[in-house]
Amino acid sequence: MTTPDDAVHNAAASANTASDDTAPDLTVDGTGLLCVQLLLRLRKQIAHLPAGAVVHILTTDPAAPLDLPAWCHLTGHEYLGPVPSPAPDHDVYALRLTSAPVQTRPDRPWHPTPAATPSPTTD
Repeated sequence: MTTPDDAVHNAAASANTASDDTAPDLTVDGTGLLCVQLLLRLRKQIAHLPAGAVVHILTTDPAAPLDLPAWCHLTGHEYLGPVPSPAPDHDVYALRLTSAPVQTRPDRPWHPTPAATPSPTTD
């Protein structure tokens, strides 16, 4: 029989395992930024990281729980979800980088970069 204390211990053990899996290779501070600015900063700071790197995003944007998973879906990065925050004034979300992300426009992170169109050939 499981007691409430066992359930709390098991939940804590699961949380510790999950947080070990999502230990950050980089933390991006997006506090005070709204969606577009947050994504522009995120994209710039992850550009040099290898595939598989875990990124934590600190944010105060109330739309982040919707925007970050949607952006990850668009670009191909893996959204890992919220992680425990050390401070009560911001939230922390994690993602894992993919090897071949869909590139987005430099000024519009919600828009994929148009594929290069082949130039017409002449015979």
